[in-house]
Amino acid sequence: MMNLIESICNPSSTLAKASVLALAFAVCGLAAPAAGGAANPKHTASLYWGAAIGSQITGEKAPWDMSAVNAFERVTGKGLSLIQFFSPFAECATTCQFSRFPLTPMENARKYGAIPVFSWNSSSSPPERNQSAFSLSRIIDGSYDAYIREFAEKAKSWGHPFFLRFDWEMNGNWFPWSQGANGNKPGEFVAAWRHVHDIFTSVGATNATWVWCPNVDISGDLTKLRTLYPGNRYVDWTCLDGFNWGERRGSPGWLRFNQIYRSTYQRIVQRIAPRKPFMIGEVASAERGGSKANWIKEMLRVVRTSYRKARALIWLDVNDRGANWPLESSAPSARDAFRNGIQNPAFVPNVFSGLAQSPIRPPARR
Repeated sequence: MMNLIESICNPSSTLAKASVLALAFAVCGLAAPAAGGAANPKHTASLYWGAAIGSQITGEKAPWDMSAVNAFERVTGKGLSLIQFFSPFAECATTCQFSRFPLTPMENARKYGAIPVFSWNSSSSPPERNQSAFSLSRIIDGSYDAYIREFAEKAKSWGHPFFLRFDWEMNGNWFPWSQGANGNKPGEFVAAWRHVHDIFTSVGATNATWVWCPNVDISGDLTKLRTLYPGNRYVDWTCLDGFNWGERRGSPGWLRFNQIYRSTYQRIVQRIAPRKPFMIGEVASAERGGSKANWIKEMLRVVRTSYRKARALIWLDVNDRGANWPLESSAPSARDAFRNGIQNPAFVPNVFSGLAQSPIRPPARR
């Protein structure tokens, strides 16, 4: 799960190298995903890929600082087609100021050739689980309609497609927008999501592609996903966050990628939203308790061979509660495993500065 502290907050040389691939995408378009069944053996699914890059590299998070993206790209050896970043409704460290539409980072990511993945949450900083001013009921009753409408109008004015990952990991109990936290009642998450979505639709901000992203439920004790799903009219992509926390206090231990993701993924793509493309919204592995290199190698293999609906993957390259997620500070074997695995042509690079279609469709199959 993403640490709330992180959630608050130049073009690349690879762009020229990818010009041939960019032309192919422009000619061929983006292909819609199949509804279900076995994968077509004649085609291999392609995936967007990228990272949320914290301030540990340069002192500023990406894509506010694109040199952080360039530094991460030097580690991975390939341009990113997704750049994720985070913002709350309001920053309240001293006096509360509402967060405006992040035009500069959006444009930085687009010019680089990546699709922005904007994780926007209905809370304030500093992070607290209980924030009565930002309960879901306040979203539903229209208390923030003027702010949301202005934000949506700015998104429309910018005009380019982006992923909007709103109020993620809602099935847990650690965020103010979670059911059971902050005085939130059953049914209010869906109502709040639809309310915000309807405002975007009413102002014509259809360049936002809505990503519904719960947390993996390894133990089966989180809020049931079906009660939190806003409905197919209100969701464009489904998603999951999940991590290998390794050997540490409070962790279930070293877990393979399939042990973390498989059961919740199947629940989503088979029962809840079988016709929606799927994104891995936050993923990373610790180093203590096993081989991080082998874990990464397996992840990059199985996500493209065994998770047919998965068409996007985002590595959380952020320092979070002592877990050594960032690749640049990981053991050389782990960095090499990621660099080697991501070279597979299934993972598409940063060739999307001219993307115009909304909602965003999965990359074309090879």
